[in-house]
Amino acid sequence: MQTIFVQIKCQLGRAYAVADELVQNVEQVSEVHSTSGQYDLMIKCYLEEGTDIGHFVTEHIQTLPGIQDTFTLIAFKAFA
Repeated sequence: MQTIFVQIKCQLGRAYAVADELVQNVEQVSEVHSTSGQYDLMIKCYLEEGTDIGHFVTEHIQTLPGIQDTFTLIAFKAFA
């Protein structure tokens, strides 16, 4: 599994609707957090090895209604 985090800037007034859509309809999404600052939401996704991250984000995240912009972070290792 590969882990990515995607920060999402939503259209005004759409953050809760976008969060709901992500939780309900994108199976790779593990968590959705509301955040302060430049972006409205941060999501954690688990992708199967070999999944093209660019295609996943552009086809499954950026196309959702109410999303204005994204910023993707690739995680290398989780520490426990």
